[in-house]
Amino acid sequence: MLNDRQLRQLLDNLNSAVLVLDDSLLLCYLNSAAEDLLAASSARVSGQPLEEVVRESAAAQKAMRSALSTGEKYTVRRASWRLHNLETRTVDYSVSPVPELGLLLLEVQSMDRLLRIAREDALISAQETTRNLVRGMAHEVKNPLGGIRGAAQLLQRELPDEELAEYTQIIIDEADRLRNLVDRLLGPRVPVQLQPTNVHEILERVAQLIDAECSGELRIRRDYDPSIPDIPGDSEQLIQALLNIARNAMQAVDESIGLASGEIILRTRVQRQFTIGRRHCPLVCRIEIEDNGPGIPEDIRERIFYPMISGRAEGSGLGLSISQNIINQHRGLIKCDSRPGQSVFQIYLPLSNE
Repeated sequence: MLNDRQLRQLLDNLNSAVLVLDDSLLLCYLNSAAEDLLAASSARVSGQPLEEVVRESAAAQKAMRSALSTGEKYTVRRASWRLHNLETRTVDYSVSPVPELGLLLLEVQSMDRLLRIAREDALISAQETTRNLVRGMAHEVKNPLGGIRGAAQLLQRELPDEELAEYTQIIIDEADRLRNLVDRLLGPRVPVQLQPTNVHEILERVAQLIDAECSGELRIRRDYDPSIPDIPGDSEQLIQALLNIARNAMQAVDESIGLASGEIILRTRVQRQFTIGRRHCPLVCRIEIEDNGPGIPEDIRERIFYPMISGRAEGSGLGLSISQNIINQHRGLIKCDSRPGQSVFQIYLPLSNE
């Protein structure tokens, strides 16, 4: 027979979180996975009501008490738990009464990581579809543009009146403008050349360019992790990708609260055991560009990486699309969290090109 210590050791080796409650819904035991999930030690919360450590709803508490009296098991999907430290968790959990002991057993699986992977996978897939569509349309537009420009040049040479050449020149200039727009839609023409790259040198270059553009009025704060090794990257294209994001932040701050009141934070961290799409990365470099501007309008928040989507009246809506394309070529990922007063763009780049 297994003794008490051995049983606890077995439970502590489970990947699933296990919570044991008494008939008053007081916590009796958490295994190691539950301690990690709830950010609390079993010894500290033992004897406390479940609702002081995890809050879900009054209906959830009622269902647990009903299970104790009826002895019926049940499972809840996609429950939102608010922890004692105000963090939230999305979980699936099963409730199993143990009437002979007067206990309630909760088996909990955190769904946050799976949901994040699913969201990122859908985002990457949608962006790839959009990118292919834009590329196809852009190539179809460029062909007739070349013919229109060439015909306008020939016509300009044959016109007897020089004043009429003004109109053909308008055709030529507008054709050139459309061609440049199409080229920007297509993104960088040169494939990325991956070389060992210092991410902080890239960020410093971006900071210098932004500082020059705003004449030093905007505060730029650094929060770097100096232990980050070189990443496999194309420095020129990464500068372009990060500069597009930082420039958007600068313009948003300038138009809302003014450069003198604004701030951009450049932050780097190492993140372990991260998943980009469906690819597992042991180590990634996380770059964050944060600003204290007005935030991204909610109606376009989910579409900001698509071409021609912009929250600014004067914006072209191409900068973030180009940045996304460059980061995707580096097998990375861009995410955005935004609310009034704070927008954070997070760029994840693998620390290995395997």
